Amino acid sequence: MQTKGIKKIVLAYSGGLDTSAIIPWLKENYDCEVVAFVADIGQERSDLEGIEQKALRTGASECHVVDLREAFIKDYVYPVLQTGALYEGSYLLGTSMARPLIAKAQVELALKVGADALCHGATGKGNDQVRFETTYTALAPELKVVAPWREWDLRSREALLAYLKERDIPTTASLEKIYSRDENAWHISTEGGVLESPWNAANKDCWAWTVDPEEAPDDAELVTVKVEKGRVVAVNGQELSPYQCLEALNKLGVKHGVGRIDIVENRLVGIKSRGCYETPGGTIMMAALRGVEQLVLDRDSFKWREQLGHEMSYVVYDGRWFAPLRQSIQAAAEALAEEVNGEVVVKLYKGTATAIQKKSANSLYSEEFATFGEDEVYDHSHAGGFIRLFSLSSRIRALNAKKQ
Repeated sequence: MQTKGIKKIVLAYSGGLDTSAIIPWLKENYDCEVVAFVADIGQERSDLEGIEQKALRTGASECHVVDLREAFIKDYVYPVLQTGALYEGSYLLGTSMARPLIAKAQVELALKVGADALCHGATGKGNDQVRFETTYTALAPELKVVAPWREWDLRSREALLAYLKERDIPTTASLEKIYSRDENAWHISTEGGVLESPWNAANKDCWAWTVDPEEAPDDAELVTVKVEKGRVVAVNGQELSPYQCLEALNKLGVKHGVGRIDIVENRLVGIKSRGCYETPGGTIMMAALRGVEQLVLDRDSFKWREQLGHEMSYVVYDGRWFAPLRQSIQAAAEALAEEVNGEVVVKLYKGTATAIQKKSANSLYSEEFATFGEDEVYDHSHAGGFIRLFSLSSRIRALNAKKQ
């Protein structure tokens, strides 16, 4: 433990069990001032009620709550959506996109208050420790980093609760709360409990937001989404901010059980983990954006966009938001998105979000060329020459084989 030279630490504070124990632990072990930093990224409002007073009662000298909701969706979620990134084919990166934003704002506060160290509550088993510390390094390498889960001997929920009880620090946490959840405006994840065995089916307690698709309304609902340059700008004809667009679509998605996935994913540290993730509004946005792309992007451009999305999913998941690679991928995706403008009608029905109508002024789709009926624009005889040239290498290879 390196305690020398640390006088003031800024802690990424959530008010949960871990960070509630971290404040007194830092003061006892580092003999320093602790400033609590709370990022409002759209989590449950009740989680933020009284959080400043709670941090102060726990031993923090100050508590700063910063509203990052609009910045989260506009500057982090929307850019990733442009690339179409899905980690391992299904995860919409809800936690992964939030961490660099939180860490960036935490660094900014640390520099403002003259702190000499940063602290987070991520465990030594997970991805978040990498995401936080990679951001710290990229933005303020001069600041020291304290990661209690890699230092202390508190290894269980029981130990943390006992630690707080000994110091007469109140907490709403209990042994009955068996699931670990991470929530923001984009998604909520649930891990632990019955999910630790991949042979156990998820039960109702594993889903926090969305209606069970089997219990969703029997009547489908249509929502119109307007897209400009690969970004959602309006819902059902109403122009809204990025965060407001997500709020509107979240309400609809929750109602119809949209956006549930149950996956086993590969963590960066080498461990496989199982989780139930809910991203209702984001799933609708993804369906709308990909619908416009189908009209606008030519075959090679669409293929390139898919490659960008695949690479971006790993870059974001691994916490390399401030790396040149992420910026390069983003620049390419933004170039492709210049003409991704249009409107899509998405059908919401019992857990599904399906683009059923789409239009764009930049559409490359032509009914005259695509029709199966009679047309006057396409000369079928031209296809023969195209096929002969397209298969020329195969023809030469076959002829060579016959000579042998």
